[in-house]
Amino acid sequence: MSYSEFTEKDYEVIARDCETLMTSAKRRCADERELSIVRQAFDFANEAHKNVRRRSGEPYMLHPIAVAQIVVDDIGLGYKSISAALLHDVVEDTDYTVEDLRERFGDKIASLVDGLTKIKTVLDNEDKNKLTDISGQSIQAENFKRILLTLNDDPRVVLIKLADRLHNCRTIEFMPEHKRDKILSETMFIFIPLAHRLGLYSVKSELENIWLRYKEPDAYEEINSKINRNIKEREQEINAFVSPIEAALQKAGFRFEIKKRVKTPYSAWHKMQVKQIPFEQIYDLYAIRIIFEADSHSTETERDQCYHIFSIITGIYRYMPERLRDWVKHPKSNGYEALHCTLLSPSGIWVEVQIRTRRMDDIAEKGIAAHWAYKKNGYIGENDNEMDLWLARIKDILVNPDVNALELLDIIHNDLTSSEIYVFTPKGEQRAIQKGATVLDFAYLIHTEIGNKAIAAKVNQRLVSLSHVIKTGDQIEIITAEDEHPKREWLQFLQTHRAKSVVIDYFKNERKQTADFGRKTLEDQVISLGYKLDEDTLQKIEVAYDTPNREELFYRIGIGLLKLNNLAEVLKKTRQHRLSLLRKIIKRDEKVKTPETYVIGGDNPDGPRFVIATCCNPIPGDPVVGFKSPDGTVTVHKKSCPVAESIAAKHGDWVVVPKWLAPAEEKSFLVRISIKGIDRVGLLNEISRYLSLVMGVNMRRLNLTAEEGLFEGFIDLYVNSREILEKMLHKLSGIEGIESVTRSEL
Repeated sequence: MSYSEFTEKDYEVIARDCETLMTSAKRRCADERELSIVRQAFDFANEAHKNVRRRSGEPYMLHPIAVAQIVVDDIGLGYKSISAALLHDVVEDTDYTVEDLRERFGDKIASLVDGLTKIKTVLDNEDKNKLTDISGQSIQAENFKRILLTLNDDPRVVLIKLADRLHNCRTIEFMPEHKRDKILSETMFIFIPLAHRLGLYSVKSELENIWLRYKEPDAYEEINSKINRNIKEREQEINAFVSPIEAALQKAGFRFEIKKRVKTPYSAWHKMQVKQIPFEQIYDLYAIRIIFEADSHSTETERDQCYHIFSIITGIYRYMPERLRDWVKHPKSNGYEALHCTLLSPSGIWVEVQIRTRRMDDIAEKGIAAHWAYKKNGYIGENDNEMDLWLARIKDILVNPDVNALELLDIIHNDLTSSEIYVFTPKGEQRAIQKGATVLDFAYLIHTEIGNKAIAAKVNQRLVSLSHVIKTGDQIEIITAEDEHPKREWLQFLQTHRAKSVVIDYFKNERKQTADFGRKTLEDQVISLGYKLDEDTLQKIEVAYDTPNREELFYRIGIGLLKLNNLAEVLKKTRQHRLSLLRKIIKRDEKVKTPETYVIGGDNPDGPRFVIATCCNPIPGDPVVGFKSPDGTVTVHKKSCPVAESIAAKHGDWVVVPKWLAPAEEKSFLVRISIKGIDRVGLLNEISRYLSLVMGVNMRRLNLTAEEGLFEGFIDLYVNSREILEKMLHKLSGIEGIESVTRSEL
């Protein structure tokens, strides 16, 4: 922040944005009194931030106004939250206290600002202090725990914080690169999944697109331009597709509107990564949304009216049965309800159609805030408690004193990102549980004692073991025995945090014996692999398995929670790090003033050592981020690498900014390309001849299989840079018979 006298233009911009906010706020305020409080909050904050500017040079007051605008437009919160958003930086950045706000605006607004101030304080302190204390705990992770604990006090604090994070991401171009990488990684690891789970889809989508624009700028620009071109080319086709639907619904007497939606750049990019396909093979690029006013006087329920519309539109167009998604009968845990189907247009393109009532659309767009609003107004849906159950589950995890901050961060992240399935009790009651859960996880979901005494189960009347993985639609009956008790081996297959916690608690009294057993187990395995369990090896193992301290490492091994399947690889990397670590390849860039900037490809023997991360295998030209460990080693990842996101979210102080030097001819990097198409005689020879003779690349491995006239597989090869790789992919895609060729993970 900086200080300088505001100009007349500055005051005009502030007044303009304020009036826009007040217009939106008026729709959310019940009366003039509430609107007056919002205006008072603006006046108070405006005076407190007078002559203060952001990094961009614009008046600081524009930031709280923008946050409040998101709070009212995108989240749909009321006057107290709008006021708190306007005031959210006052206590942190000025001489005013929470008590001053309490005296002027009352307890609730003051407590919301207090919660936001605490979040801002701990996050800002990350930039001023080292993020890992002497015990190895991540202070950054502790701070996230404090943020999420506000869910206990008032979830609105987290919702306003999401609005604050969204606006900060909108203006992230003005931040230095190393801080930008840290903020974007936090955003992807915690805030985007949190927005998804709280049902804030518009917030989530915008954050995802900002993330992609800065993490993979080339991919973002290319996909965005292709989407825009596609829209122009297909606009008439989509209009022709919608027209008969409009006519049929009007004839049936429905009051409705139809919105057209195109896949976002991030959504398209993510599908390309997961499915390993090029942009041209994304067939669900378009969707239309039918939003109708449910007829409260009809004998049909909301659900029945959705099915009625489905029957009308599938009478016009053919639909794809395997793509039918009934979120009306089984809403998601964040309250999302809609009926999705995919229809074939007359021009031959598949179009996803989403059918929602106005209430369903409000909840889909504004999530938890709309969920509360409808409950407050007396509307209770048959699945209305899903959101409340999720919040209760998160609160149970957050207040557990035995979960350290780093572990909690992973638990919360996994819970936020995990898919859910729906299963049934013998009485037909529906229960939601995470995908991949076992019969025993379900037993603990029902009741702790049922889990503790479980011996087997019947799934759809068939006897199965406790480790049996359940799937959507299963009916599950747990078989118990009075003398049964938890067993350590259960931890080998349990998936849910609740179930694992109960079993771990059961064995707590035997912790020391368990830890001793774990140490002996580790020592035996280390020795069998030809190493010694000395201090250096133990430190490397602690880092590799992300354990907070040594006792916890031994205990987790002893109880079976931590498996050592990849120990040989960990120890091999440890030896490689000590022997070589490619010391000559990275040196500090003396021209760059910030100490966080490093140059990949230098020859300074005294410079920091670097390692190319094997999880994402970046090559020269890829946008990269580095992590400097306590021993000085810099590990280089692609910016979009999920492992990098996790590390940056937990250890923001490790983030550095590596820069590629021009690639040297003799230095090459291993990449994998996935390839598929129609088989023909001589195709393999043509591919290998182009790679070896024309491009002069060294192939390490070639794995192609052909069946019934189609082939697919991958090629591992060495290239000098991303530019050469993209040229090669473009050339290969032009060979007759090749349908798609993409870069993929090794």
